[in-house]
Amino acid sequence: MSFKNFTQKNSHKIAPYIFIAPNIIVFMVFMIIPILFTFYIGMTEWSILGTPEFTGLNNYERMFSDPVFWRSLVNTFYYTAGTVPFSVFLGLLGAVLLNQKKIPFRPFFRAVFFAPVVVSMVAAGLIWTWIFNPNYGLANIIYSYFNVESVNWLSTPELAMPALILTTLWLRIGYSLVIYLAGLQAVPGELYEAAEIDGANTWQKFWKITIPMVKPTTTFVAIMEVIHGFMVFDLIYVMTNGGPGFSTTVIVQYIYQKAFTEGEMGYASTLATAFFFIILLLTLIQLRMGREK
Repeated sequence: MSFKNFTQKNSHKIAPYIFIAPNIIVFMVFMIIPILFTFYIGMTEWSILGTPEFTGLNNYERMFSDPVFWRSLVNTFYYTAGTVPFSVFLGLLGAVLLNQKKIPFRPFFRAVFFAPVVVSMVAAGLIWTWIFNPNYGLANIIYSYFNVESVNWLSTPELAMPALILTTLWLRIGYSLVIYLAGLQAVPGELYEAAEIDGANTWQKFWKITIPMVKPTTTFVAIMEVIHGFMVFDLIYVMTNGGPGFSTTVIVQYIYQKAFTEGEMGYASTLATAFFFIILLLTLIQLRMGREK
């Protein structure tokens, strides 16, 4: 069989691969190859300027004995645990309220709650750094009216992370709220009407109808917020730069510090590899929950 006849006979099979080839090439160049390169660099000692020197698993041994790595991992979990439950709960609560037809100006309130979502993390970080400023920040101005001593939020190890969590909630609640609104509007109104006929009160309708019906939405929102919590960097970099000390250093910020501040690209790649598998695990959990749904 000639090449021409083979092409004509199998053109319907080849055509789809031709159309997706550009996407595959882009994916390989900008995703797969950099990931494999990071795996390799993670097993070397490299300061960018010199030649990578292969060291095997030395960087991984160093990582497991690095107290700052473990501190950054604990801080990442602390930050995530402090943002996810409140973002999910307050987003659901706000969505339930704004889904009530008797609430006036609902489009306005939706826009107000969603507005922080479109604000860049850097801009939000600068705004909230001013709010928490101990000398002329808005928070301490309010404290002064109640004769409360000013608080240096971002320079106090015990308060810096709660301040970051509060800032993140201001940024993220609107996202959860909008997703929940979409989920609530898909709940059939007949369910609530039937519950009212059966004598169910507001709390019973919320607990027996709303919560079960938005369970897939809750799963999606929670997983997205967890992934966001693990990937946070710019907000912390702008507001605290990981300080005071290492009290707000998270895993991504620590990777950045090792790579671009201290020039330890090999060790930074090792940390990035560990972080990659953490995110991969979260993604697999999301896919599994999606299939179960």
